[in-house]
Amino acid sequence: MEDRKPRVAITHGDTNGVGYEVILKTFAEPTIFELFTPIVYGSPKVAAYHSKTLGIDTPFTIISDASEAKEGRLNLLTTFDEEVKIDLGQPTPESGQAALIALDRAVDDYGKGLYDVLVTAPVFKNSIPDFHGHTDYLERKFNDGKKGLTILTNDDLRVALVTNNVAIKDVPEAITKQKIVEKAQLLHQALKRDLRVNNPRIAVLSLNPRCGEDGVLGTEEQETIIPAIGELAAQGMQVFGPYASDDFFGRSSYFRFDGVLAMYHDQGQTPFKAVAYENGVRFTTGLQLVRTAPAHGANFAAAGKGTTDEQSLRNAIYMAIDVWRNRQNFDEPLQNPLQKLYHERRDESEKVRFRTPDSADKKKSE
Repeated sequence: MEDRKPRVAITHGDTNGVGYEVILKTFAEPTIFELFTPIVYGSPKVAAYHSKTLGIDTPFTIISDASEAKEGRLNLLTTFDEEVKIDLGQPTPESGQAALIALDRAVDDYGKGLYDVLVTAPVFKNSIPDFHGHTDYLERKFNDGKKGLTILTNDDLRVALVTNNVAIKDVPEAITKQKIVEKAQLLHQALKRDLRVNNPRIAVLSLNPRCGEDGVLGTEEQETIIPAIGELAAQGMQVFGPYASDDFFGRSSYFRFDGVLAMYHDQGQTPFKAVAYENGVRFTTGLQLVRTAPAHGANFAAAGKGTTDEQSLRNAIYMAIDVWRNRQNFDEPLQNPLQKLYHERRDESEKVRFRTPDSADKKKSE
């Protein structure tokens, strides 16, 4: 593994949100540069506006290409030089377009090998046409047929979703045995390869209250979820459930597991944000690119007030670096495996060497 500081690309997110606030706060402490080389994809003009408004005097160096990034400083790559109207706290088409331009440039640079991991500041999806989230965007951009999985994580809890951004009325139809199996496999692989959990234990939540009460409150557990768990167990995975989500989180049962697979958005997101809003991380696995993000959104209500905690972004950066290194350590022994050594017992008789089992049995019977 190459012995150098990792290069971390950070997109500035929605320019009317808290992206620049948490970025400037994160790099106000210069000791952080000892760990990695940051490259912020954004706009010097917008960064300067936020810096002045917030009273955060974090110096940055303007560059025009990621190859110009220097260690020991906050490198700000100019993705556009046009004037952008800043309307703090209000998502606008202009702020959404600024976020997309930075993201497009960062993804293009990853293809050129100019950085190692990507950390994305929050965006507002409705401000960007045909944008359904970073995971969907990265899947389409790389176009390699792979599906990603977003995991919400902190020190105590890791949650992934079977369905995401699906209306409640459409959730039961969207949940299939195949989808549960695929998502659980991605979560299992991420726990092993990305987070270095040797033998992951995964809890699967039920869809209906009280696990459906043997079909009285719904049959999805019996017809879909339990068979999926059985198939995963047959593959050698430590997968358990289904568990009723109210009891599972109410009794803090997640401490007994390495990962939790929830059926829909609020079932997984609500308890996670209740315990990890300020320091949680969104992590996209299943793709070649390592991508993380702070668990909070653009938080327009707090934009420009200087009250947003930067710890979530800082944790996202640290996690991206950890995953990048974990993958290298996990994959390295598999790159050049030892050749199998064996001795072949030879028989000089051609008839013995090449006869079929049927012919051998026939000869014995004679």
